[in-house]
Amino acid sequence: MKLSSYTQKIALSGTQITCGLATIATVILLGLDSSYSVLPGFSLPFWSSALLTAICGYWGVPWLRALKTGQFIREDGPQAHLKKAGTPTMGGILFVPGSAILATLWAYLSPTLESADRLSVIGVAALTLAYAAIGWVDDWQVLRRKSNKGISPRLKLILQIIGAVLFCGWMSWRSDLAIDLTQILFPGGITLSLGAVFWALAGFTIVAESNATNLTDGLDGLMGGTGALAFLGLSAIVAPTSPALALFCICMSGGCLGFLFFNRNPARVFMGDTGSLALGAALAGVAIASNTLFGLLLVTGLFFFETLSVILQVSYYKATKDENGVGKRMFKMAPFHHHLELCGWSEINVVTTFYIVTLLLSGLALLLYTV
Repeated sequence: MKLSSYTQKIALSGTQITCGLATIATVILLGLDSSYSVLPGFSLPFWSSALLTAICGYWGVPWLRALKTGQFIREDGPQAHLKKAGTPTMGGILFVPGSAILATLWAYLSPTLESADRLSVIGVAALTLAYAAIGWVDDWQVLRRKSNKGISPRLKLILQIIGAVLFCGWMSWRSDLAIDLTQILFPGGITLSLGAVFWALAGFTIVAESNATNLTDGLDGLMGGTGALAFLGLSAIVAPTSPALALFCICMSGGCLGFLFFNRNPARVFMGDTGSLALGAALAGVAIASNTLFGLLLVTGLFFFETLSVILQVSYYKATKDENGVGKRMFKMAPFHHHLELCGWSEINVVTTFYIVTLLLSGLALLLYTV
């Protein structure tokens, strides 16, 4: 709560937070540019992706509003969120496809990258777009039915599993990779051999990460900002061995930052499942293709905790049901960011704190991987 009090005293606006995030990203990019001889560097792809998203949003947000893609807010959520009803959703289409395609183009325009690394970018981009499509179908069903319920959870899970299986099957079939994708690599050169079990874990990671980012996307600018930082952190980890995948992360991070121009508090558009599912799949895909699953766990630790809060809430409620079928709640509301809101934290305060936590986790991961 002390961190909350500190950030509350600063009283930052959504615009100021986004500008601060852009400054941090610039510093990280300058560090990457000076450390790795990747043409055209990392700064240019990042800002080109951010600019492309800003241009798409300039035309796309009014278009989404004209299509009446207003978000339906669940009545059992925080009451302060009811005023957000009608804000256009499905905003993921404004930055996910463009960022993924732009990353692929940059990877193939760079003469310093290896063909195997470039091919991995195509695979991760395809996975990202597949999950964006799943999210788009879900968002579209929400709008068509005029409720906050899209396609059935079972169908969504099946589609996610199919996408994960196809990606993992393709990666296991490849013979051009210089890394062994049957073991998990830890900092310090420690390895854990899993054999074929690695692919079961990889598939689970894709599905779990996409759902974790989906759960985290609940406040203005929350997933966009933490996503930008997570991609930057992951790019720094994978850059020494997989610069093309680092370039992919950079473009996705730039897309997230560009999206914040419209999604920062007060949001003019929400990314919806179209964006949040795709971001999780992209993060997981990069970690699998570069064998940095442990790094992914560290960088996206906040998303993991958000998911854990939901699991704990549901489990505790079921375990404490009385004779009337009513249980107790571990948190005032799950995911955890809603609990903080109901504890009196302002929305901007929660977002700022989560940005700081994600930045610290990314710094910790980078420190462990460079020692």
